[in-house]
Amino acid sequence: MRVITGQAKGRFLKVPRGWGGRPTSDRVKESLFNILGPLVPGASFLDLFAGTGNVGIEALSRGASRAVFVENNRQAVRAIRENLAQTGLGDRAEVLPLDVLAAAGRLKGQKFEIIFLDPPYGQGLEVQALEALVANDLVKENGLVVVEGSRRRQMPARVGCLKLCREHRIGDTVLAFYRPGVDGEED
Repeated sequence: MRVITGQAKGRFLKVPRGWGGRPTSDRVKESLFNILGPLVPGASFLDLFAGTGNVGIEALSRGASRAVFVENNRQAVRAIRENLAQTGLGDRAEVLPLDVLAAAGRLKGQKFEIIFLDPPYGQGLEVQALEALVANDLVKENGLVVVEGSRRRQMPARVGCLKLCREHRIGDTVLAFYRPGVDGEED
């Protein structure tokens, strides 16, 4: 696992020994950032279920103004902090060692241009996390929320004010893109 491009290009990221998480692959990460492209520089980035910080660190390396990493596994939180120090990107980062739902409440009212979430597959946490983003008003009006999930999981067309606007499949992985829409707006 490495940083693909930008300020920290080529730096390898640590994965805790024995950690049961599933980091976003370089292939999926590259597809994601090819789609996000010019939205990343200057953006505020929220990385939920951050794991080792792989995706948020890539965003910082590509010029995001700030990134908040939310992860409740102690080993992974330690890895995020080490990876931020190793890449020299820690000055624009905040690490919240909390459950995603608790962190959403703590961040209430802060607005993010890009929010990425990669919950453990098969636990149904995608919709709960999306609902928490809406309930705590974390998505900027023109923001984008990206959910990484299993191709076998059907993502809902709408969660609160968030509307599914695109899906991109990479092997067994799907990236689902949501944008805020006006309540009652037709699909």
